[in-house]
Amino acid sequence: MKNLVLLGGGYGNMRVMQKLLPNTLPSEYNITLIDRIPFHGLKTEFYALAAGTESDKDVRVDFPKDARLNTVFGEITSIDLENQLISVGDSKVDYDELIIGLGCEDKYHNVPGAKEHTFSIQTMTQARKTYQAIADLPSGSTVGIVGAGLSGIELASELRESRKDLNIKLFDRGERILPAFPEKLSNYVKKWFDKHQVEVIPNSNVVKVEPGVLYNNEDSHQVDICVWTAGIQPVEIVRNLPVEFGEGNRVKINQYHQLPQYPNVYVVGDCASLPHAPSAQLAEVQAEQIVEVLTNVWQGKVLPEKMPELKLQGFLGSLGEKEGFAYLMDRTVTGRLARLLKSGVLWLYKFHNG
Repeated sequence: MKNLVLLGGGYGNMRVMQKLLPNTLPSEYNITLIDRIPFHGLKTEFYALAAGTESDKDVRVDFPKDARLNTVFGEITSIDLENQLISVGDSKVDYDELIIGLGCEDKYHNVPGAKEHTFSIQTMTQARKTYQAIADLPSGSTVGIVGAGLSGIELASELRESRKDLNIKLFDRGERILPAFPEKLSNYVKKWFDKHQVEVIPNSNVVKVEPGVLYNNEDSHQVDICVWTAGIQPVEIVRNLPVEFGEGNRVKINQYHQLPQYPNVYVVGDCASLPHAPSAQLAEVQAEQIVEVLTNVWQGKVLPEKMPELKLQGFLGSLGEKEGFAYLMDRTVTGRLARLLKSGVLWLYKFHNG
């Protein structure tokens, strides 16, 4: 039997399995999924786990079950592209085709103390630790959140609803929140924060983090806990691969999502250098193209001369339980409708993957 190996059970490889199983995978193939944990974590919802408004069971779904799907749980210790071998602890897994979807970790931009003295929501384990640290804070404590992208915004708003007794400071590098999107959207989010006493600090440049102190430009801020949501990069084992990298240390791939020097190796999601910012939606759209390429290769068909552009529908964000914001097909949506849309998309995802 031949072996298609999937590294990581994130959004991209979940979509690969959904498209290939049970009927599209060639009869001579098995799939081997390698991951640290025995379920798919809904990373877009880890902010709610950290804030204490969702439990573990709410932010995960089971991996698919199929006779031709083998699962290996453990830490990947090496990726040998020359010999087509993956090491997991003391075990080795060989592959005929490989899809690398190992996701990302925080990028600290060489800020002294950031890695040592901040909390994270990048993995379920880290989000749990962040929740525990926040849950132990006495009333009146201050939580600093560095980075006002989607993760920082959703964490700050969810934490405000979870812990009304805390002071929350959101450090935003831009002049306004979400500067790449219409001002109407930015104003809506800022008004929500003003109404709910979340302090947004624009034009931030965090230069150092110490226990209990965050240094922003020339100012120092007393914080009891600091959560870092100010950038991501591929996980270390991917950054150490002998391949070419693009912006943000992401792996350069060809239009078929393959490593140019290893066409049987594909890279999906946050590890791949793509013309869009990393997101769950992008990983899924990319995964569908990878399945199309794999299917053509398996059937001996010539690959298309030019692959279609990766098209995204937009994004959805929440502001607590009842309000939200969205940018869909070049239109801004705010308020209750946006929150309902996000809840509906999440429900559909769980339904189709559960």
